[in-house]
Amino acid sequence: MRRALRGHGASKGIALGRVRVRHPQALVVDERRIAAGEVEAEIARLHAAIAQTRDELRALRERLHGALAHEVGEFLDLHAMILDDPELLQGLDELVRIGRYGADYALKLQRDRLAAVFEGMQDDYFRSRREDLDHVVGRIHAALHRRGDDGATGLSGDILVCETIAPQELADLQAQGVVAVVTATGSPLSHSAILARSLHLPLVVGAGDVLAVANDGDALIVDGGSGELLLEPDARDLRDYHRRAARAGREQAQLTRLRRQPTRTVDGVDVRLWANAETRTDVAEAHALGADGVGLYRTEFLFMQRRELPTEEEQFLAYRDLVLGMAGRPVTIRTLDLGADKADHTGLALRSEPNPALGLRGVRLSLRHSALFATQLRAILRAAAYGPVRILVPMVSGREEMLAVAQLIEQVRAGLRADAVQAGDQVELGAMVEVPAAALALPDFVDLVDFVSVGTNDLVQYLLAVDRNHEALADLYTPRHPALLRLLSELFAYARREGIGVTVCGEMAADPDNVPLLLALGLRDLSLHPGSLLEVRRAVRAADFGRLRRRAATLLRVHDRAGIEGWLART
Repeated sequence: MRRALRGHGASKGIALGRVRVRHPQALVVDERRIAAGEVEAEIARLHAAIAQTRDELRALRERLHGALAHEVGEFLDLHAMILDDPELLQGLDELVRIGRYGADYALKLQRDRLAAVFEGMQDDYFRSRREDLDHVVGRIHAALHRRGDDGATGLSGDILVCETIAPQELADLQAQGVVAVVTATGSPLSHSAILARSLHLPLVVGAGDVLAVANDGDALIVDGGSGELLLEPDARDLRDYHRRAARAGREQAQLTRLRRQPTRTVDGVDVRLWANAETRTDVAEAHALGADGVGLYRTEFLFMQRRELPTEEEQFLAYRDLVLGMAGRPVTIRTLDLGADKADHTGLALRSEPNPALGLRGVRLSLRHSALFATQLRAILRAAAYGPVRILVPMVSGREEMLAVAQLIEQVRAGLRADAVQAGDQVELGAMVEVPAAALALPDFVDLVDFVSVGTNDLVQYLLAVDRNHEALADLYTPRHPALLRLLSELFAYARREGIGVTVCGEMAADPDNVPLLLALGLRDLSLHPGSLLEVRRAVRAADFGRLRRRAATLLRVHDRAGIEGWLART
């Protein structure tokens, strides 16, 4: 019977497919004791399952590239660390060897023990790690029974309906033919939602009733933009779906024709679109789509995929290839942005910070490991000999940090000269504005920087004191908040007066619906994932920069999100 449901649109696109229901994970197994003669075989079986799970994670890690390597890689690395946790492994062995439990029940008992530890922690971040533990345990349990995880094969044409979805699952699901995902919980601004948008995979989250009414094999239409769901659609629904799908196909063809078109408003104002990148694939795509340069190149992937620190030569080759790949267009290399919220096998990040989001990360971590930082800066300066390079420093909060970085760069440059190593002469230095203090204190260190890049994902989180992954606070986390727009307006105006460049990166820049807001505030440089570049270019080409600027005062007088939405509706 036809039924209309609604959730929150998290990744645009429409899809029609068969429902594949995955109920919430629960490791329910019967208690089983084994004889003394079975212990070694049972331990061997358990170790084989863990090794198989480790190989699966490694194989998936190796298949990832571009944005997937960054977004999914963090979670895969964290799961690999859980697999290597001595407490997990030793506890499992003891339960089998001493308690004489079968592998399945030992796995359940150890999972329950560790979950209780996570639940007892005061910090929300560490409590949320229980979900990662469940995913790892689920994989081991599946490997014990020599089957695919949760029946994940044969999904072509299916729409996965589940309680929640982990970022690392999305790439595999799409490769197996899943055409959309619907979750009962979740936030449109979660890591999973961001990744789904990068994959152009329709996603609806927060559809609370869907698990109660959807059944395997039901037909379902998903609108990832509006959050609308139609279960068992009728003939009229299907005709409407096919019309919309055809229109979406035509729009995609129109977008493709924008690959070589200028990013220019209707009143002739040029806007620069930079690309966020991490690998050669990203760089090649950015170059092909006519990006003006690389606005954010993440370097931490060189550190997160290994147990030993990368050498200067390894880093230099990666950065040099980036510069050569953009063929003369400027590239912005962000220095190491690693912290306790990102899995790290090298031992750099602290393992148990009370609040990782406010802890030892970004430039704070780099300055603590000055020799490591100097090695990275040497590699960057050497790569700058092959083309225009800008250095971007993350997690800046004030002058002291930028002064320390500037002084270290000069020391490194002097060392390269002494070693007769070729390096770039002109390398611009910039600061990430993702901490409110950096936005307010820019006048204190403006003499030390050539440009700033606004990281809206973290800036919104810190400014509003809202965790973007906290489902209960999803409606509060938004870049369309009067306080953020006023802060950006003041920042952009100050940067223009001082003659320094300013770019916005993060999800705010990647959403074409936000283009009128940013242009109204005077922004003319955006940095975004290459997959969103054409849509944002189309939005810029439809905008009237002068008219938007004239309406900026009205925008800055609104008092709430509804007022901002109304302003946008009138553009």
